[in-house]
Amino acid sequence: MPSAADVADSTAAHPQPSAGRPPVRSGPWRWSAVAAGCAALVAAVMAIAPTARTAAAATAPGPADLPRPLPAGAAPDPAGAVLPLDCGPFPVQVSLSFAADLGDGVPATIAAAHCQAGNGTAPDGVFLLTAGPDGAPRIQDTLLDWHQGYSVTKLALRSDGTVTATARGYSGADVPRCCPDTTVGLEWTRHGGGFARTEHSVPNSAT
Repeated sequence: MPSAADVADSTAAHPQPSAGRPPVRSGPWRWSAVAAGCAALVAAVMAIAPTARTAAAATAPGPADLPRPLPAGAAPDPAGAVLPLDCGPFPVQVSLSFAADLGDGVPATIAAAHCQAGNGTAPDGVFLLTAGPDGAPRIQDTLLDWHQGYSVTKLALRSDGTVTATARGYSGADVPRCCPDTTVGLEWTRHGGGFARTEHSVPNSAT
């Protein structure tokens, strides 16, 4: 047997037109007005959408914001830089270098250099070079101090902006300076306004 609520719902009176007022009908003119309003709304949304897409594209990181290699001529020439190496009468030799945008939009050169002494294995320094106000190359950062005794054999830029190197070194002070007997992998990643360095051993057989 239906409940009182069911009976009330099923038998509720439908609203009747008010006395003396003609019923409202949905004629063709009314549907035309609704359609025109919808068309205007769609047109407004379509007009705004390109602007929104343009703003999103402007804030999204693009290729210019990503680390990438550059042609050598697009970055400072390391041969023109005054590098902090104590070479005395011997010339400075840039052994390895590459040009890159490290993700900040500034053309830079990463260079490994040592004193060209003619004998022994001269240690390298690794430097980050950018253009100074006068356009001449200047040292923005020293990634590897030559006093640490490493000779760099490989230097590269990884796709995430990390600078990597392979270097030869010495296991102790009694190892002749001509003959490095250890190999390490070096990595430099951005940390604040500078770079943080990590180091790990590499088996000599892997080099």
